[in-house]
Amino acid sequence: MIKIILRQDYEPLGKIGEIFSVKNGFARNFLIPQKIAIQATPANMKVFEEEQKQVQKRLNKDKQISEKLSKEFESLSLTAAVAVGEEDKVFGSVTAQMISDLLKEKGFDIDKRKIILDEPIKALGVYNIPVKLHSEVEASVRVWVVKE
Repeated sequence: MIKIILRQDYEPLGKIGEIFSVKNGFARNFLIPQKIAIQATPANMKVFEEEQKQVQKRLNKDKQISEKLSKEFESLSLTAAVAVGEEDKVFGSVTAQMISDLLKEKGFDIDKRKIILDEPIKALGVYNIPVKLHSEVEASVRVWVVKE
């Protein structure tokens, strides 16, 4: 048996940073070459702790940037012009991709997968659309759906 430290979450074993005893072959042939784990020696423990500090600093910086961006989103208003038929029935719909394109026009490069739409918008009106900027930060963007 060999003691290892997980460098990333690995479903069959556990979460990042946990220490386990596993069979030598499993560690040497799979976990260590795949960079899922490292051997739990005193030197590796120090290296792992330093890596985690660096990762935490990066995550904190990303979170601060996301919080700043969410404040900018509060005052942002997007207009999606759509074709309508009789009785203001919308042809097609406003999708996450369209909202992403509108944000790009305003200078924000947000991936469409971060825009949370339960279903595409199929009616005229004003909508507050949630955008997941970070795992802990969510902003809301106001989208006006109007006639072309």
